[in-house]
Formats: sequence, structure tokens, C-alpha cells
Amino acid sequence: MNCNFKGRRARAWVGMAVAMGFVSMAMAAPDKATVWNGKVAPLATPWTAEVSPGNALPEYPRPQLARPSLEHPQWMSLNGLWQYAPADGKGAPPFGLTLKDQVLVPFPIESVLSGVQKHADFMFYRRLVDVPAAFTAHGQHVRLNFGAVAQDATVYVNGTQVASHVGGYTSFSADITKVLHASGQQEIVVAVHAPVDGANVMVGKQRLKPEGIFYTAASGIWQSVWLEPVPATSLAQLTFTPARSLDAFTVTAKLDGSHDNATLHVTAYADGKAVGEASGPADQPMHLAIAHPRLWSPQDPFLYTFKAVLAQGDQHDEVTSYAGLRTVAIEKVDGRNRIVLNGKPTFLLATLDQGYWPDGIYTAPTDAALKFDIQKTKDLGFNTIRKHIKVEPARWFYWADHIGLMVWQDMPALPNGRNDQLSDADKAGFRADVSAIVDQLKGETSIIGWIPFNEGWGQWSIPAAAELAAQIKQLDPSRLVDARSGANCCDTKGDPHAGDVYDVHDYQGPGLPSPDAERAAIDGEHGGLTLGVPGHVWPNTPINPYGAVKDRDALNAGYVANTAVLRDKGVAKGMSGSVYTQITDVEGEHNGLFTYDRKVEKVDEAQVRAINEATISAGAQH
Repeated sequence: MNCNFKGRRARAWVGMAVAMGFVSMAMAAPDKATVWNGKVAPLATPWTAEVSPGNALPEYPRPQLARPSLEHPQWMSLNGLWQYAPADGKGAPPFGLTLKDQVLVPFPIESVLSGVQKHADFMFYRRLVDVPAAFTAHGQHVRLNFGAVAQDATVYVNGTQVASHVGGYTSFSADITKVLHASGQQEIVVAVHAPVDGANVMVGKQRLKPEGIFYTAASGIWQSVWLEPVPATSLAQLTFTPARSLDAFTVTAKLDGSHDNATLHVTAYADGKAVGEASGPADQPMHLAIAHPRLWSPQDPFLYTFKAVLAQGDQHDEVTSYAGLRTVAIEKVDGRNRIVLNGKPTFLLATLDQGYWPDGIYTAPTDAALKFDIQKTKDLGFNTIRKHIKVEPARWFYWADHIGLMVWQDMPALPNGRNDQLSDADKAGFRADVSAIVDQLKGETSIIGWIPFNEGWGQWSIPAAAELAAQIKQLDPSRLVDARSGANCCDTKGDPHAGDVYDVHDYQGPGLPSPDAERAAIDGEHGGLTLGVPGHVWPNTPINPYGAVKDRDALNAGYVANTAVLRDKGVAKGMSGSVYTQITDVEGEHNGLFTYDRKVEKVDEAQVRAINEATISAGAQH
């Protein structure tokens, strides 16, 4: 996003909009609230004031691998206050030293909820922890888990390095058993380097100097941190891939520790009743047949529960997981390539969802807030979300899976404007990050497709999109790949003639691309009708207008008319989906169906839902 408003063009449009009276640079003062440390939030959400050091995202963060169950997980959250200090990247880690400031984990340091509200390229986090005695009893090991840290993290426990991780969007963990003191407090120190767009790394929409369609950076620890006790050999990941026959799953596991003679037994449950089981060597894929299969779809987001037992000698690791039984593919329907869900043609009617929050930036203030955007997308009658240039925490996908939204998952882009300057190492780093993200998320039922490049940002050549599409397909042949969203826009323009989907962007649009001989067709971005609501906008930021409307009635009428084109013309051309920009305002963009603070729904829900449902229904008939 978004092809008409890049760089100088965006600034020019802002100036023109101000001159034409579309933009008031002195909007009404935004809603404010005091956060846990007394700072005033620039723009408060309904959940801002609920956040405190004692309840920072207290929910178990990894629903697809809960030990022994999601209802009763054995774990210790390390979210809360940590000591914090910015650094210069040269000094030694501050072992045994009290740091001068505090930060509320897991909120990025630029956010008001973190308590820091300032960027640093280098930083240290420090926390003293009492590990429960039960965690190390009976020969158990202790793992330290991080949901995500931007960008590079080195972790020390009691002065010894236990982990080093590169990549701001993927999780990592470490077995810290051997470095724990026999008693007393344990010291955890995390050294972070967060160059944001100061380096050619995945950053998505983050910028050190945000403007236009680029936003405030989100650095440091931005997803949950926790400890858990595990056996010496434990399950690190369980993936359930639906069979094309829609009556079974292929089960694959990753282990931490020795694989020798480890066996896995998995039982599938539907509404509490066992409907299938499988056993075998833990390091080999297993076929798990399902009796009386019930499929997952947005209309019926049914999920199976799995209980898995990893056995090795007298050691056992028990976990609970879940997944839905569904397939997605490209098939000929009336002679044209269409996207089919569970073998049936479907129209993937999506919103663009960027996952930004005025109080937490990349991190939703609460789990209820995280759920809110997804639930409202469903309430408005959409069946799909395009998760735009960001990777969310596991609990976001948990809600998408359970509420029933299909998801196009973008890869966070490299900084734009440098395509011809990317080194071989930059490209290799991007490829590695793409593989890591696919590997981490390939068990999520809601994800039906991957998008490696958006509008050519960070795309060093036209063939690069085809190369990344092939890389992703090899890793995950069960999903679609949209090799390049916005083939007609904006950097390194051109169709790579690869992947499963041909995708154009058209503001206001919608674009009406036709399927070709190999691919289905979607409009990957359109709409963007702009309506600022005084008192509910990000302060001191010029509006980046796409198509200004004068009031709520005009926004409703504009949305309905825009979507009616998809119903009446797009479906007839064989289109398989569209993405409306966007579910919420973000900083200088006021083209959301909700304001940035989520306090004002700018459209009439019934009108939007009616045209959306009519469009999806029309798309299912062809």
C-alpha cells in the first residue's frame, strides 16, 4: 500500500489537500488517557487505561502448543516491568548492575505503554527472576521463550549467553537449565539492536522518521516473554496440514533435545469426543485420519483439538494443540481460474489490516483489543483479512482461526526506495526471514496464502518475486502464493508471471483484473475513502488523503458503491477477491472503517455487511 501516495507524491498531495480544505491541521484534541506510569497517551484506545505492570498481556501466548493444556498451562509470564537502558552498541552487557530506567514488556520502546516512548538503536533489558522450584524438579529443564524482539537479540542468563536471534518477526527460545543458580534470583539480560530502516532488514511500515504511509517504529521486545518447564526432550512445534481428501491431517513435529527413540502419539477430538489417533517416530510425518470430518470455513470455523504425548524412555511431554480441516487451491470454474476453499469457489472479500495501535504501536494493549479488529471485520461481513506487511503474535491467529477469517499473510518489506542498492547479504537475509516466517506460521488454519512482495518494495528484480514464490511453495505447497501484490504499482513494476494469483492495486477502484491461464485474479488494494473524525486522530500528523468524503453518509455510500462494482462486474470477470483499504485509520491515514483509537465506527455496520454478504454470495455462484 499504496500506489498513488509514495514519497514526494504523498507530501505533494498533503499540501494540495490542505490547500483545498480537505485537511484541517488543527483538528480537535484527541482523546487522551494517563498510562500506568503517569505519561499521557497521544491517543488512547478503550483499553489503554487497563494496562498496568501487573497485567501486561497475561494470557498464555502460544495457543497451538500449550503444555499440558491451554486451560491449565504450566508457565511463568515474564511480561511486566524490566530494567532498561539505551546503549551505544559498544559496551559490555550490564551484568550485576541496576539499569536506570524501566520498561513495560512487551510493549515496544517507542510506545507510550512501554513507559519509554523513545527510540534507541541499541538497548539493554534486565530482569531478576525467581524460578519456581517445581520447574526444575524431577529432572525437568527450563526454557526461556520470546515471541518476538526487533531486530537482533542476544540473551544472557546469569552472565552466560544462551541465545542469539536475528529477525524481528519470529519467535525463539533457549534451554537455560545449565546456567541457573541452585537457589536465589536468576539474572536475565537482553541486548537488542534495532536499526529499523537504518539497515536493509524486514521493517514493514516502520520508519525512524514516519510520514505519509509509513509509521512510528516498534523496537525491542514487542511480544510476550515467558518461562516453562519441559522434559529433556520436548515438543518445539506441532503442525497439522489438512489432506487434500479433507478427511485427515499430516502431523509433523519439531523437537528440542535428543530425537533418539522418541515416539509421538496424537489424538484428535471433536467437541470432546475422540475422532482419530496416530502414533509413530516423533521425527517422521504421521497420517491422522478423521472420522466424520467437519470442515473449517468462515461460515463454520470448526477446530479440532489435539492431545499429543511425546515419549522417550520414562520421560513424557504432553501438549494440546488445535487446527481446522480445510484446503485452498486454484481450480477451473466455468473455464476460469478461481480460488476454491474446500473445493468450492469463494470470493475472498478482505480488509487491509496493518496491526498498529496508538498506545502500543505494534503491540495491542490487551488480548481483547487484539480480538476486536478481527471480530469487527467479521461483523462487517468480510470473510478475509490481508495482514499487511507485519507478522502478528500467535494469539492474533488464534482469534482469526476461532472467529473464522481467511488470512493473506504479507511478508514485512525491506525499506523501500533501495531496490538497486541491496547487497547479496541483504537479499539472503530477506530470503531467510521469509522461510522462518512461513515455517513458524504454517500450522495456522486461517492463513490461506502468502504475499512475499507488496508493490515492489524491497524487490530487487522482477524475477525476484517468482524466485520467492517458488521458495515459499517448496516450503508450503498447501497454500496459495501471491508473488507480488500490486503488479501495476509502484517499485520494480512488472508482472512476474508466477505464483497462484494475479493482483493489481487501484485507488479508488476497484480494479477488475481477469484470471489468466495459470492464475486467479484479485484486486489486492482499493478504496481508501478518507474521513477524519476530530478528537480521534493521531496528533501532529498531516492527513494522507486517498479520496476525501465529507461525512459518514458519504463514506457509507462510497463504500457500498465501490463494493457493488465487485459484485456486479468483478465476479462476472472471474475475480476471486479484493482488499479494501482499510479496517482502521493508522497515524496519518484516515481511510479506516474505524478511527485509529477504535472508538468510532465510521460506517453503518448493517449497510456494509449487506453489500459485503451480497458480493461474497455472488462470488460463490460462479
